[in-house]
Amino acid sequence: MTDRTRDEWLKSSYSNGSGGNCVEVSHASEPIRVRDSKDPGGTVLAFSAGEWDAFLREVGRGDGEFGRS
Repeated sequence: MTDRTRDEWLKSSYSNGSGGNCVEVSHASEPIRVRDSKDPGGTVLAFSAGEWDAFLREVGRGDGEFGRS
């Protein structure tokens, strides 16, 4: 099990004070980790740097077809 207590987590800029859906990312070192900001002790997804870069490229396309070929 990874010690997540020392990670620096950055909250999504889409986060709001009314409990909206948001994620936090820790990317100071590999693996890049993503978690639900409302459940910081819960499940954490881990990505290699290449996987994270590919994800960000797809999201940045903004064409509404994420994950589809």
